[in-house]
Amino acid sequence: MDFAHSPRVQELQTRLQAFMDEHIYPAEKEYWAELQANTAAGRRWTPLQVIERLKPKARAAGLWNLFLPPKAEQHGPALDYGMGLTNLEYAPLSEIMGAVPWASEVFNCSAPDTGNMETIARYGTPEHHKRWLEPLLEGRIRSAFAMTEPAVASSDATNIQARIERDGDEYVLNGRKWWTSGAGDPRCALFIFMGKTDPQAPRHTQQSMILVPRDTPGITVLRPLPVFGYDDAPHGHMEVLFENVRVPVGNILLGEGRGFEIAQGRLGPGRIHHCMRTIGLAERALGLMCRRALERVAFGKPLAQQGVTQERIAEARCRIDQARLLTLKAAWMMDVAGNKAAKTEIAMIKAVAPTMAGQVIDWAMQVHGGAGMSDDFPLAYFYTLVRTLRFADGPDEVHRAAIAKLELARHAPRP
Repeated sequence: MDFAHSPRVQELQTRLQAFMDEHIYPAEKEYWAELQANTAAGRRWTPLQVIERLKPKARAAGLWNLFLPPKAEQHGPALDYGMGLTNLEYAPLSEIMGAVPWASEVFNCSAPDTGNMETIARYGTPEHHKRWLEPLLEGRIRSAFAMTEPAVASSDATNIQARIERDGDEYVLNGRKWWTSGAGDPRCALFIFMGKTDPQAPRHTQQSMILVPRDTPGITVLRPLPVFGYDDAPHGHMEVLFENVRVPVGNILLGEGRGFEIAQGRLGPGRIHHCMRTIGLAERALGLMCRRALERVAFGKPLAQQGVTQERIAEARCRIDQARLLTLKAAWMMDVAGNKAAKTEIAMIKAVAPTMAGQVIDWAMQVHGGAGMSDDFPLAYFYTLVRTLRFADGPDEVHRAAIAKLELARHAPRP
């Protein structure tokens, strides 16, 4: 087995890491300072200029829309945007960007826009491409994904109660959504909304997805949802009310009852992105832990010489590398055999990567002592992000149950 990345990917890794070192890491303090200044001035949801200033530099460096898959994978017209990278090729780049949580936006590679762009590219019409995909790919607008609902256990997506009902040449949408990522950004111009078009149909053909312009009457953003005290402004995870929202029939994606089909096409690549970014966070946490352990002295010797610290550093190294190899395997399987063939591996990485990163970050916080819980270091914020990912795209329990069922099926007696 050849574990080396292709020369093209290695060259992109070098260029991307150089950009991170030159522009992203030096701007971290500026990012938080600007956010705090905006908060004090009552402009918390204003887009941050530190990010906007770096976007043209990333585009000029040829590091723009790296996530977009090869043209052959798109159902619509071929597009001239992006690098045409496979899941396996993009994965290590996602890890590099993931070391700084906001960095992926600089390269127009941040969620939920990446998933929404892939969804429109794969399942949208030429009209959808022109109106929504091109502005998203150019970074002129942002978007949100509205699926989860507060009134039901949305880990089982068949529970979704929001309705999409046809009325002549329009669909009428009603429902309350929450954890709608990206809806707090004032540049958000589009929702992808999932709801039931036919509650009497078979369980997995009841739902549909539809494109909803943000300025459509009847949409109310009710509140931002903080995560451990962080609200992720100006991006935001919002609770949103849709009341008699009318959109043209042509905004439906693929047709009625195709929502789960679209979701499966969307979630596979998204989980690769999430997991590799999470591995990037874990790598950074391990680096911070090692440097702190070498600098600090307790009970007469550096923390790096304490047996418990060495044990945790070694275990962190093992767990990070295991998670990375499993994620790359899942990406490779998706590329060569499709999402369905890689469903076990996709479920495994979704359960493994955030849990691994949470433990590594927790150990790093311990080495930092009280400083690990403060904002002097990014570890506390990192921890909130990876703990949240254990719910995003489905909770751990759902993925573990799917893995167990597939494994049991392999060993079941054959008739």
